[in-house]
Amino acid sequence: MIVTRNWLSEFVDLEGISDELICDTLNSIGLEVASLQKIEIPEGVVIGKIISCQKHPDADKLNVCEVDTGYSIRQIVCGAANVVDAEYVAVATIGTQLPSGLEIKHANLRGVDSDGMICSASEIGLPSFGEGIMILDASIGELIVGEALSNYESVADSIIEVELTPNRGDCLSVLGVARDLSAALSRDMREIDLKLNEHTSRAGISRHASLESEKKFDIDLIFALVNIDVLSLPFIIKLRLAFIEEEVKDRISAITLYATNSIGVIIRAYNEGCFSKDDGVAKIKISQNEKGLIEVLASENICSTVGVNQYAGCTPIINGEKVFIEASYISAENLSSMDVTKKDIQTDNFYYNTSRGSNPDVDFGIKYTLKLLEKSSNTEIYDGFLIHEYKKENTIIKVSISQLSKIIGAELDKSSVVSILKRLGFEVSISSEDLLAITVPLFRADILNAQDIAEEILRMTGIDNIKSQALSFVENYHTRAVYDEYLAKKSIRCKSVGAGFYETVSYIFSERKLLEKYGFEVIDKNLELLNPIVEELNTLRSTLLVNLLLAAKRNASYSKRTIPLFEIGAVFDKNREQKEKIAFLFSGSSDSENITNSGKPKMIYADAFIQKLGSSIGLFDLAPCTFQNSLIHPYQSADIVIEGKVCGYISKLHPIAQEDFGIKDTFIAELDVHPLIKTKKVASAISNFQGVYKDISVVLSKDIVYSEIKSTIDTLDLDYLKAFYPIDIYSDKALKKDRSLTLRMYIQSHEKTLEDTDIESVVGAILSKLEDNFGAKLR
Repeated sequence: MIVTRNWLSEFVDLEGISDELICDTLNSIGLEVASLQKIEIPEGVVIGKIISCQKHPDADKLNVCEVDTGYSIRQIVCGAANVVDAEYVAVATIGTQLPSGLEIKHANLRGVDSDGMICSASEIGLPSFGEGIMILDASIGELIVGEALSNYESVADSIIEVELTPNRGDCLSVLGVARDLSAALSRDMREIDLKLNEHTSRAGISRHASLESEKKFDIDLIFALVNIDVLSLPFIIKLRLAFIEEEVKDRISAITLYATNSIGVIIRAYNEGCFSKDDGVAKIKISQNEKGLIEVLASENICSTVGVNQYAGCTPIINGEKVFIEASYISAENLSSMDVTKKDIQTDNFYYNTSRGSNPDVDFGIKYTLKLLEKSSNTEIYDGFLIHEYKKENTIIKVSISQLSKIIGAELDKSSVVSILKRLGFEVSISSEDLLAITVPLFRADILNAQDIAEEILRMTGIDNIKSQALSFVENYHTRAVYDEYLAKKSIRCKSVGAGFYETVSYIFSERKLLEKYGFEVIDKNLELLNPIVEELNTLRSTLLVNLLLAAKRNASYSKRTIPLFEIGAVFDKNREQKEKIAFLFSGSSDSENITNSGKPKMIYADAFIQKLGSSIGLFDLAPCTFQNSLIHPYQSADIVIEGKVCGYISKLHPIAQEDFGIKDTFIAELDVHPLIKTKKVASAISNFQGVYKDISVVLSKDIVYSEIKSTIDTLDLDYLKAFYPIDIYSDKALKKDRSLTLRMYIQSHEKTLEDTDIESVVGAILSKLEDNFGAKLR
């Protein structure tokens, strides 16, 4: 972004502020200055007034001019064609040395004396614009004949190039940079005169034009109608556009370009003749195309795409014609959602501004432009505007002074904070002694939270003005559920590794055919992945086990004989709802080859796998398996029950699946992670009295499963019975259809040392219950 000191001064009071201080201030507030160029015009270049201009008697392309230089009338020969239209010009007097090194001397050109030189812009060190000599006007100030041109600050200006970060679209204008300087330097912004001259009869725009829209789009548009007779560009506009290196195609484009760079509102102009008319009324239509872009239409022809481009055929020529002036706004967020760059749509210079955030004050923009036109031309401005407005809600951030002070690391003064924010365009109301309610202006879409507000205060205060302090680290006590879950999963990982498992990490994707083959749920077709990373990973996984089995298959191909794996990760149901699970797999030998097993370790078996699983996830119960898929062995599987709730299953791998994956005997388990997360540790009292272990063996039917026996004993609610568990199952021909079950009971009291009668009462109650419910007999 290029600005000039004098241009900035139109918006903010910079009197007494040096160029160096302006640059230092811009750097300190995050608007990094890339370069500073001071225009130095030779002292001998003065303002001259052309009194007469005659053709050179011996040269068709030369003119002989009588020029008042303030001290005398000088005869100067000039070869520029546009000198015949000039009144006030820049004259290099005798003895002046120009930036090129040329020294002005008395000369005789084709027999005519010449005392000085009428200069073009490039000859006196200004950027070149247009052809011929510079024709000065009152836009640079009161023209005093003989006054050194270097005394005119608007010409002998300082050019400042500022590098902006992408979020500072509000500073893509002189007004935006001036606003930041105003806050940093505590200088007032100047009042901009937008009042148009009084006209006794101003026709209304509605008699000549209408605006219609399919619906309320999320944009702001405002149109004015002007009838331009003669448009002449003020010298200052030409010069400043040259300063900022903008190429001027025509006069009306120069006005819209200058206005946009001045105030940040996107200004465009349309030839009134390109719009169709009904009863003499020009029709402007706003519509949305199939790509989601909003267009300004004349009949069915596209005049412009809001925030993106304007089509050349609709630009005005300015030859006594009516012209529509448009001020527009579309948020950078909405524009980015339309993905313009990926739709092969041609953009113009203004797209850079709109894609980063232009000024949303279109009312100010249209009035500022009309004022420029009124100053620059013989213009009839029609009364009223055509308006399409979409009401936008401002973001309101509530933050306390103490909170801002804590973020910045220094005590802040409330009045200073309020003053800075108001100068930056924020509205501030004080809710309480410490709390501020801050309304964020629409041109600062990058301000979202208290931290952003603190950054604005810090920018304007200056980080160098914040007193250095020693770092203070205070760690809060972590009680959040997320942290509890993290600790629980970390504990499970550590225990699983301790039990001999290796953790795997696989993609959350899987192959749909494999999931369907083994009877797992798959994602609904309408929710399926549109662009899989590879063909084999074409869906979201609904189980961890398929990926674990593929990992086991790879390990087996590398001749691994013991393959213990586990994984914690996300799985998805058919509606793409996510949950977290943990899966275990143990394939092959239960132990490594060593001297104790003579180099022939046994294959993994159920009780060894269950023990390893218990070491990883803690205590759990088993119940008859209720899960169904083709990986589960029909006769060696069970539900995993934790605190009375089924949360997964354990099984030997089905022989067919084992053959499919080419692995040896394998056991698997998969369960939800959530039941494993214990947010609280429940302490239990420790008895001071000795406990007793007591074994009983009962004979009962083979059809009775242990879970039924456990549930039955639990219903007794015996105070002295602290724990019980099976330690032996025995059957032989003598028992026929029955079998023997040995239970070990731990019996203890918190009040006394147990006597034999107390122990026998517990044993007797259990035997009686088992006999009543299952016909069990003491062996």
